[in-house]
Amino acid sequence: MLQNLQWQSVLARDSRFDGAFVYAVRSTGIYCRPSCPSRRPQRDRVEFFADPTTAERAGFRACQRCRPETNEADPATAKVIAACKLIESAEEPPSLSDLASSISLSAAHLLRSFQKLLGVTPREYADSLRLKTFKHELKESANVTHALYAAGYSSSSRVYENASPRLGMTPLTYRNGGEGLTIRYTVGESDLGQVLLAATDKGVCAIKLGDSDSLISDLHREFPNAAITRDDRDLRSWLTHVLSHLSGREPDLRLPLDIRSTAFQRQVWQALQQIPYGSTASYSDVAKSIRKPRAVRAVANACARNPVCLAIPCHRVIQRNGNHGGYRWGTERKDALLARESQSAESTNKKDEPPNEFRSRPRNAPPARLPAHRPH
Repeated sequence: MLQNLQWQSVLARDSRFDGAFVYAVRSTGIYCRPSCPSRRPQRDRVEFFADPTTAERAGFRACQRCRPETNEADPATAKVIAACKLIESAEEPPSLSDLASSISLSAAHLLRSFQKLLGVTPREYADSLRLKTFKHELKESANVTHALYAAGYSSSSRVYENASPRLGMTPLTYRNGGEGLTIRYTVGESDLGQVLLAATDKGVCAIKLGDSDSLISDLHREFPNAAITRDDRDLRSWLTHVLSHLSGREPDLRLPLDIRSTAFQRQVWQALQQIPYGSTASYSDVAKSIRKPRAVRAVANACARNPVCLAIPCHRVIQRNGNHGGYRWGTERKDALLARESQSAESTNKKDEPPNEFRSRPRNAPPARLPAHRPH
């Protein structure tokens, strides 16, 4: 997982990691710092080294463009990288105090540095690492019990308690590609077309806009091994909330969600939910709010993969120049949603509320900045 983090920092040319490690390209025999502006190499040709000396001992020479041998590591970044290595090498996730003591930092300092650099806590990093191992073992193992112990879980109760909420289904269901999962759906009519809402027993797993037949087909493709049935009666209440939100009568749409996500997608989607009704933010604003200012393209990808439109308002993210940009459910729908929200917000005069920095803006006005996102 640490190598994934290092690779992502290379793709983003993230200067915060300069000095924390170097990467070498086997085809050229050259090693660079993460922020090197040279052409990005292919992943299968890259090796990572803790420092220039180690890279040179392996036979690589320093890049003449970024001069990695002259760069010193930011102390906080180096400490976080060291903490990541300790977490990955430990049989059991170390406590925050033990981890901080091992790298000569206070627990509070380590927690702040870890969250600032990675956007998650050490515990969340450890949980993600264990979950990744568990998911791999589920694919390879003959049974769940072997997989949970191979991933370091002490009991089945721990794996179902900790892993199931992120998997969005039980581990066995995940291993079987969703087999045994029951998904109910209903379809309603709005002035922006058909609205499909689907849910598991835990909450809403999909909200889609478009043509009814294509939306149902799309749901079956997304959950190919699940038992999918129509349920207009029990899901009517949630669908009514969505339709009221679409019409502008219910600005604050809150529904229980059961969605699967990576740690990065979860950060982005939480940031999107902070954008008030009637307001917009740019992709770069969202990236800055989760403390990953160079991850603009990754933010756009996370928006495009949002499975529950409206509940997670990805339509409120626009281009820096004020243009509305693309939308999975059609740019005309995005334009209509933003125009409707802007008009509704302007017509609602709530004198008892303090002024909001997110004001509805004309189409070509630059979007406002998001508040800094603090992971839970």
